[in-house]
Amino acid sequence: MSEQTITDSRLHVSNEFDALMERLDSITPLLKANAEANEAGGRLTPEVEAALKESGAYKVGIPRNLGGYEFSPRQVIQAIEKISYADASAGWVFMALQMITGTTAAWLGEEATQDLFPGGDDYALIAGQGTRLGMAAKVDGGFRLSGSWSFASGMHQATHIHTAAFCEETGQALVFTLPKEQATLIDNWDVMGLRATGSIDYVIEDLFVPESYTYEVSIMDALNGGALYHLGLANMSGICHTGWALGVARRLLDEMRELAQKKSGAPGASVDTDQFHAAYAQAEAKLRSARALVMETWADNEATLDRGELLSTEQETLTRLALNNTTWSAHEVTQTVYKWAATAALRSGDMQRFFRDMHAGTQHVTSGPVVLQNCGRQLAGLAPNAQWVFLDLKDQ
Repeated sequence: MSEQTITDSRLHVSNEFDALMERLDSITPLLKANAEANEAGGRLTPEVEAALKESGAYKVGIPRNLGGYEFSPRQVIQAIEKISYADASAGWVFMALQMITGTTAAWLGEEATQDLFPGGDDYALIAGQGTRLGMAAKVDGGFRLSGSWSFASGMHQATHIHTAAFCEETGQALVFTLPKEQATLIDNWDVMGLRATGSIDYVIEDLFVPESYTYEVSIMDALNGGALYHLGLANMSGICHTGWALGVARRLLDEMRELAQKKSGAPGASVDTDQFHAAYAQAEAKLRSARALVMETWADNEATLDRGELLSTEQETLTRLALNNTTWSAHEVTQTVYKWAATAALRSGDMQRFFRDMHAGTQHVTSGPVVLQNCGRQLAGLAPNAQWVFLDLKDQ
């Protein structure tokens, strides 16, 4: 894969970025104000749903030729970072919906995209799961799809589902797109953190899906849009989770800064100790260093895409490593804030909620220990002929 060449387009850097970021700034107070209600209801409030849609935020992942903004990777990271700073669950829902919606738009053919993306503000919002495979049987004109899936973040807001399954007849792992009402939704999202993401389970039983509404899990060739969509699902997912972790950790550090100023000068205030000062400085350095690595890594990736090339195996390794480092650096920042905030973080409120949300986010498979181990194996020169296949480093 690393030696292939993209021939159809260069990387698009959207001129809609500044305007969207200003609109996101304008809705940040609303996102913050609704965070507690989001969690209590187990989903984003109607006010938050409307604000995100009306801002145009979901267009960041949709190809330009289908009416979207087609943000570059670093632009996507910053948009997710901003929304996640306001509310971690809103940021998680946004990152999932914009990525799945955008990649579906890029990788489905004309018949499906005309249906799902007719133009302007009329477009599908798509959620679902691609890491656990259901089963598909080949039939005339398409497939019969069956299975059960978990962690469908953003399903409450979605109009359609994207879901992965294996077809034994063709030997392919495929992604299927279908109207949400054709699945059975299971409202079982009872968790410690990220409660408002509504990341529920769903079941599909012997459902016919036309072949035109499918694509291969490993696809790298975009039918719509530019070089961005030649990254593949795993790298696109890495963009999203990186931006989310950066936004959540920055919000917690800023909350700690505000709390420290309130507590300073009180008798026995721990925030007036040299130990806290050093701990806060280390947390700032850890988060800023993680963000710098992310931006350096993606700047290099963007330059490669813009030259009409696919990422090398080492670039894919560094992309996964940057995500892992960001996630666990953010986790360490969270631990530091929780320690020094003392009982302020124990009580219900923004600090406690963000603390729980960060711990939920670390459990995503993209930041798991096996991915990190494979990164080390490749970077140490112990897998000279290996290539990444989704989240696995496989010897060729």
